[in-house]
Amino acid sequence: MKTDILPANYLLAIEASIEASKVILRIYQEDIQPTIKSDGSPVTKADLASSKLIAEMLAPTGIPILGEELEKLDYESRKKWTENWCVDPLDGTKMFLLKNDEFSVNIAHVVNGKSVFGVLASPTNREVLIGGPEYGVYILQFDDLHAPEKWEKFGPVTQVNDPLVVTCSHSFSSHQEEKLKEITDIEHRTISYLRKGSAIKFFDIIRGKADIYPRFAPTMEWDIAAGQAILETVGGTIIDANTGQSLKYNKESLYNPHFIARTKALL
Repeated sequence: MKTDILPANYLLAIEASIEASKVILRIYQEDIQPTIKSDGSPVTKADLASSKLIAEMLAPTGIPILGEELEKLDYESRKKWTENWCVDPLDGTKMFLLKNDEFSVNIAHVVNGKSVFGVLASPTNREVLIGGPEYGVYILQFDDLHAPEKWEKFGPVTQVNDPLVVTCSHSFSSHQEEKLKEITDIEHRTISYLRKGSAIKFFDIIRGKADIYPRFAPTMEWDIAAGQAILETVGGTIIDANTGQSLKYNKESLYNPHFIARTKALL
């Protein structure tokens, strides 16, 4: 991939994720006191600073932004959109507060309800995972944004790990494990677990270090939209655990259904 054939809007989104990551990392060094939102989730000044910066950097694209820390328009207004950015300025705020490095910046481009390009930045690892069907999937270091010859390209994962690796949240329970086995064909496999917070799980999935990512707890569109575009580009899937359908975005309810993400090797 050369930057001159990657649309300017996507280059801007990658740059926004990097600059937001730098802001987050500066605040990460401080003693952070969160505020608790009405839904019980924490928010910090890092979330808000990252959100503000990303919104400002993406404003010239003229594409509306649906973001975790931004005011949400009602569905009657949003359903008229043909495209939007879907942004989580700091995915994994609880992990950020624990200082375990398991947090990310998520930006997706959604067109007619489908995620078509994703950007996932890992601030502490200083790397960005990007991808969409027309462009391929790459991981680049922060300093290499304008050196595409250094970007590492990834294709479909062709082998399943032995034992099979399930990447999941730290709160993934035995009950959820049983549900996963009931609705997939992995019940006879030996399984190991790779527990991590936030969308950085997708770095392990794309690198073939994890095979499947189940989520049977509440998530929002901005938690998964970028990962979906990236994973589908290399032949994987993210499907509604109940219907088997691909996830949709800019819905009336911004909650995701329970879902299962898999590499191509596990399909």
